[in-house]
Amino acid sequence: MIVFNRPTSAPGALQKLESAMASGKLSGDGPSTQKASEMLSELHDGAKVLLTTSCTHALEMSALLLDLSPGDEVIVPSFTFVSTANAFVQAGATPVFVDIRSDTLNIDEAQVAAAVTERTRAIVPVHYAGVGCEMESLGATAQRHGLTVIEDNAHGLFARRNGRPLGTFGAMSTLSFHETKNISTGEGGALVINDEAFVERAEIIREKGTNRSRFFRGQVDKYTWVDIGSSYLPSELVAAMLVAQLEQAALTQQRRSALWWRYQQTLGDWAQEQRVVLPLQGAPEDGAYHMFQILLPNLAARTAFISHLREREVMSVFHYVPLHSSPMGAKVGRAPFGCPITDDISDRLARLPLFTDMTETEQQQVIDAIASFRVHG
Repeated sequence: MIVFNRPTSAPGALQKLESAMASGKLSGDGPSTQKASEMLSELHDGAKVLLTTSCTHALEMSALLLDLSPGDEVIVPSFTFVSTANAFVQAGATPVFVDIRSDTLNIDEAQVAAAVTERTRAIVPVHYAGVGCEMESLGATAQRHGLTVIEDNAHGLFARRNGRPLGTFGAMSTLSFHETKNISTGEGGALVINDEAFVERAEIIREKGTNRSRFFRGQVDKYTWVDIGSSYLPSELVAAMLVAQLEQAALTQQRRSALWWRYQQTLGDWAQEQRVVLPLQGAPEDGAYHMFQILLPNLAARTAFISHLREREVMSVFHYVPLHSSPMGAKVGRAPFGCPITDDISDRLARLPLFTDMTETEQQQVIDAIASFRVHG
């Protein structure tokens, strides 16, 4: 069976883990954390980077930083992972679900502008598959209404928009190092802070609401409880794995890019014949190459496609179930314009196997299985 995903591995990971264990410092914010944070900062034009235990926790930190109150609203796409909305619901806000564009599968910037009310506090775009949202338009809407932009960049590490790294457009952005991501520590994430006004309080929230970071920098003579917070720090073992992964990031991206473009080039004729839509991608150097998704003509075709591949020992999976119509989404949020494109895309989208150590033989088995599929009706 060609699995959908195998986590990226780094040859130097075991050595990094052994060094971390020998250091006598296993809790967060040790040398490995500092190194990984610096490497990620360089990828984000010098932004402050705080490692977290997950992208979900980074989103929760961003929500806490906004001091949200019941009745406040946060605009999010319905086509996203539950954490994008849940983080703000936990902080007391109402998620306002808007639709996505049919081309990029990113949040519809026109609907965002129309969804703003006097209660809106933030816009949370998701860079689906690492393709950048219309950040210039979203930024203009945010500036016009005094809103905060928080980029959910779980898919988009290494991707760029108009020459600028994704994750550097908003006041904050979040990263994921889940085992399905290009760079993986099993579980893990980071909060990227582009607005310095949030840095000091973010450190406090991350450290259980204490000013511990200021204490270790010698800015206070003792640390104490000064704000709300939780324990969002990953251990040095997680950070050590992240360093090893980041050190081989160029090779990882080179491999994934080659696999992505091979799908794009070899499936083009088949897709046109079967009325299947392949993903958009800009210049090769701007891509994240996190996933390769296709759009079948309808739900019946998508169901048949996944079954067809499974019979040929290839695993293909669908993606998000719309949040606006989920039991919790319908209970706590609202979708002022409905989300018909989200509903349609959710029924039609299938993701192909794509992982860093995928061999050409494995990919050819996937391509052959796909090429033998025919859409009926």
